[in-house]
Amino acid sequence: MAYTFYFDASRCTGCKTCQTACKDYYDLPLDIDYRRVYDYEGGSWEVKEDGTVSQDAYAYHLSISCNHCEKPACTAVCPTTAMHKDPETGLVLVDGTKCIGCGYCRMACPYDAPRIDRSEKMQSRKCDGCYERTIAGKQTICVEACPLRALDFGPYEEIHEKYGDKAKAPNYAPMPDMTVTIPNLLVHPCPSMKPVDDTTGKVVNLKEVR
Repeated sequence: MAYTFYFDASRCTGCKTCQTACKDYYDLPLDIDYRRVYDYEGGSWEVKEDGTVSQDAYAYHLSISCNHCEKPACTAVCPTTAMHKDPETGLVLVDGTKCIGCGYCRMACPYDAPRIDRSEKMQSRKCDGCYERTIAGKQTICVEACPLRALDFGPYEEIHEKYGDKAKAPNYAPMPDMTVTIPNLLVHPCPSMKPVDDTTGKVVNLKEVR
């Protein structure tokens, strides 16, 4: 079984309630977020000869956590096997009894999901798909908190069946090429979303997501 996140960019307003709810539930330190909301913007404007202005500006949001990839880069580089893929749920988890806080997992992850807690445990921390809630049949905190219902989470087959053609592969900027790790994430794009190799826009809230 593989669990997957579903993100509907046409609903997301960038309110960051998902991020805040997760941070509160797990009582995370100030510098650690398991879920982050990227604000991606681009476009330009032009003054025409008649004095009117035309523009092609755009902006959208992308809520991202660990994608519990099919080929997780973090587990491949972990020297102690602390970062591992749970055989029952497919979720990528951290074994706190093995993690030495080396940071290789964060350096390898193209989504920058693992975070190294230097203030307390000196270990890697990240989204675990609300593992305890998931195995108890409950929904993740971020999904429950989203006021616009832009997020969902569940077994891949159920999510794909539920959303059908709306559920697309996550090939949108500012995400990396999905073929690198094959993330368990499905995205319903909004009209302004750009392809993964887009160079016309940029993340405008880097200080928030790093």
